[in-house]
Amino acid sequence: MAQDFYPFVENGEASQVGEGTVRHAARIAVYDDAAAAPRVVVVEPQEIRPYLEEITRVVTQLAKEQGGSIPFMVIREIVENLIHAYFMEPTISILDGGNTIRFSDQGPGIAHKDLALQYGTTSATEEMKRYIRGVGSGLPYAQQYMQDKGGSLRIDDNMAGGTVVTISAVGESTAAQDSAGGLGAPAQAAPPAPQGWPGAQQAWPPAQQGWQAPQQGWATQQYPAPAWQQPQQGWQPQGAAQPYAPAPVQQPAPVQQPPADLSWITLSARGRAVVNYLAAHDAVGPSDLSRAYGESQPTWTRELQMLEEQGLVRKDGQKRRLTILGRTYLERHGGYLP
Repeated sequence: MAQDFYPFVENGEASQVGEGTVRHAARIAVYDDAAAAPRVVVVEPQEIRPYLEEITRVVTQLAKEQGGSIPFMVIREIVENLIHAYFMEPTISILDGGNTIRFSDQGPGIAHKDLALQYGTTSATEEMKRYIRGVGSGLPYAQQYMQDKGGSLRIDDNMAGGTVVTISAVGESTAAQDSAGGLGAPAQAAPPAPQGWPGAQQAWPPAQQGWQAPQQGWATQQYPAPAWQQPQQGWQPQGAAQPYAPAPVQQPAPVQQPPADLSWITLSARGRAVVNYLAAHDAVGPSDLSRAYGESQPTWTRELQMLEEQGLVRKDGQKRRLTILGRTYLERHGGYLP
């Protein structure tokens, strides 16, 4: 027996589309030039399965033409997620040379964004499962893939209702959604750090002339500034035909040691879990913490950023490692934070 499928709302009243047919066209905006208006490619309404396949194929092709590296499988997972929005006004924007793709809709939106990024949570109905797997794997898979490749996935609310999902291969998202519960309440803002150590608004190592971040190990070494930045002491003319005398060579400064008082450091339950994890592992990423302690990867991403702001960890590629301050803090607590 034939059944009506996706409900749409028009003029305040719910209406039905025909069996497996989409009503709204998908608009794909390609930003070839940041200084110019985008060109727009339209995928016309049709039956659901061909509609999803054509959007995925066209978006992948247009992104690849721009030089993008986001794979077909990831794009397909986000496109299929439009089914939860009943395909209401889908718009896809291709940015950053094809390496950032933004999917927006005007559907019912996602109330619990952290749950949407956890495997096994789904709002798919039986009708939707005729066209998608509906097992709560799409967004978590796409996020894990992007983060493992050094990119990000972000979920935001659309302006007039609905959802915006952004996947990007250009770097980690700085606006990750957080969630409460599990290991404790969300982390609070880091307290001010003593002078000379990184604070809540100061990156590590301190941005001083001549500083270079360490490549290996935990110590931070101060090196002399380049010659053109050094004071010009010792460069006195010796006569019209005489060369200048060389400037004195500065010796490297000693390694900076942590302050004796570390009582200004306060950690949340998640922060303590991260430091304890690093006590037994060389490096850690959001996916490692999600597997070890549960909760979503964006939650752990934010926690790692908080620890980085306090100077306890530093970023090394896509992982974080303990700094000399972090190791000292851990050692002063007997090697384990309760």
